[in-house]
Amino acid sequence: MASLPGFAEIVHQHQSLVYSLAYHSLGNRAVAEELTQDVFLSLHQNLHQLESMEHVKHWLRRAAAHRCIDEVRRQKFRRGPGLYEVPEPATRDRWQDPLLSRQLADSVASLPATARVVTVLRYQEELEPQEIAAVLRLPVATVKSRLHRALAMLRAKMQRKESVCKTSKHS
Repeated sequence: MASLPGFAEIVHQHQSLVYSLAYHSLGNRAVAEELTQDVFLSLHQNLHQLESMEHVKHWLRRAAAHRCIDEVRRQKFRRGPGLYEVPEPATRDRWQDPLLSRQLADSVASLPATARVVTVLRYQEELEPQEIAAVLRLPVATVKSRLHRALAMLRAKMQRKESVCKTSKHS
């Protein structure tokens, strides 16, 4: 068993991963920062159980994903700013259509908790379905079906928004 680096080094190496997952799942910087702190506090308490840096990374993703799901469920009762109201922490490509990006962000933000986190893990964190299944402790088939349903919901939301835009253009 290899020796793990110090806690501060682990935080330094993985804080952007945890924050990015939290921010893109929740759309609120303050809540994402608080959730990130909670995840690392929990890591500190459980560090003695982890065996390798890969184990630490997997543990952090799983803990952050589950906390994001819990937070999304709690937010149903207290609405904050939407995803489009909070500036992105990282720069984006300039060629992107800002209106389309906003509509997509709104649509992702309106997904149910698990669908939102699975979508963020797949398309923002670029994890494969097998990796998402490991993080969320779900069967791969379940992850694939949830991704399929989430994409279908996003497609339907975007089509509705497109039809509303076309209808208002011709009025």
